[in-house]
Amino acid sequence: MRNHTMVTEFILLGIPETEGLETALLFLFSSFYFCTLLGNVLILTAIVASTRLHTPMYFFLGNLSIFDLGFFSSTTVPKMLLCLSGNSRAISYAGCVSQLFFYHFLGCTECFLYTVMACDRFVAICFPLRYMVIMNHKVCFMLATGTWMSGCVHATILTSLTFQLPYCGSDKVGYYFCDIPAVLPLACKDTSLAQRVGFTNVGLLALICFFLILVSYTCIGISISKIRSAGGRQRAFSTCSAHLTAILCAYGPVIVNYLQPNPSALLGAIIQILNNLVTPMLNPLIYSLRNKDVKSALRNVFPKKTFLEVSSN
Repeated sequence: MRNHTMVTEFILLGIPETEGLETALLFLFSSFYFCTLLGNVLILTAIVASTRLHTPMYFFLGNLSIFDLGFFSSTTVPKMLLCLSGNSRAISYAGCVSQLFFYHFLGCTECFLYTVMACDRFVAICFPLRYMVIMNHKVCFMLATGTWMSGCVHATILTSLTFQLPYCGSDKVGYYFCDIPAVLPLACKDTSLAQRVGFTNVGLLALICFFLILVSYTCIGISISKIRSAGGRQRAFSTCSAHLTAILCAYGPVIVNYLQPNPSALLGAIIQILNNLVTPMLNPLIYSLRNKDVKSALRNVFPKKTFLEVSSN
C-alpha cells in the first residue's frame, strides 16, 4: 500500500478559463465589493439611526445587510482578489475548512432569512391590522435566531462530512474558493456519502424554501387581487416586488449550480460569483436605496451634499 503525505494546505487555481484576464477581473470585482460594502453600510446606518425603520421588515433587512456586508461576500471575495492581484494562491487546511463552513452557514442562513421575509410580507398584506401583534419583537428575534442556528447546523453537517475524509493526494483546488464540489475530488477515500448529503441538503433545502416562498406569495397575490382600489393594489405589490427580485437573484444561482448533473466549471464559477458578489451588491439597491423612508433616514444622518449622489440614483 502506497504511503501518502497528508495535505496541510490547498492551492486555489482561481476562476476557470480566465487566464490573462486577472487585471480586468481584479478591477471589476474590487468595484463590486466596494459597492457591496458601501451600500450595506448605508442601509444598516439608516435602520439603526431612524426609529421609523424599527419595524419587522427592516429588522430582517438589517440581518440581510449584515450577511452581505461582513460575512457572505467577505467569506470568498477577499481571497479571490488577493489571488487575482498576484499574491499566493495557497490557503491553509484550517482556512479551507473555515471558508467552506462559513460559506454554507451564511448561505443557508440567508436562504432561511428570505423565507422568513416572505412570511413577514404575507402577514403584512393578508393580516394588516394584526401585523404588529403577530410580528412582535419576540417573534422577530426568535425567527432571526432560528435562521442563524439552522444555518449553523446545516454547515456543520456538510463541513464534517467533507473534512472527515483524508486528503493525501493532490492539493490543487480547481476553483477560486473551497466549496464542496471542488474539494471532494481531492479526497483519498470514497466521497459518495458526502456528495449525496451535499446534493440533498443544499439543493433540496433551497427548493423547500422556494416552495414556502411560492405558497406565501400565492396567498399574497390572492389578497392583493381582492383590493378594490388600483392604488391600494400598487402599494401592496410594491412592498413585495423588491423581495421577489432578490429571491430570483439569490435562489436561481443556487438551484442551477447544485442541481446540474454535469456542471460546467466556467458556468459554475459565473453563477457563484453572481451569488457571492453581484447579488449582495444589488440587494441595497433592490431593497432600500430607492425607498423613501430609507432615503429620508439617510438625509437625517448625513449632510445633504454627501447624500446627493446616493439620492440621485
